[in-house]
Amino acid sequence: MPKLSDAHSYPPRGMSREEAARYVGVGTTKFDEMVADRRMPKPRKIDGRVVWDRIALDAAFSDLPSGGGNVIDELLSGCRLHG
Repeated sequence: MPKLSDAHSYPPRGMSREEAARYVGVGTTKFDEMVADRRMPKPRKIDGRVVWDRIALDAAFSDLPSGGGNVIDELLSGCRLHG
């Protein structure tokens, strides 16, 4: 029986710049702007590698202003929905 790879069984904790930008749904130029203006976190350094923490990205993304009605974010933040 062949051994199955678990490469996609869990999301990585550390992401490259390109992966982090894709994860939050923007291009790398916009991601760089968001890091510069502190809407997104600064990276961590592991030896010579620069990585973004997925959990820090999640927290920063949750802090972004909503356009008035992302039900999933409202539920996750514990806000009451007004119908």
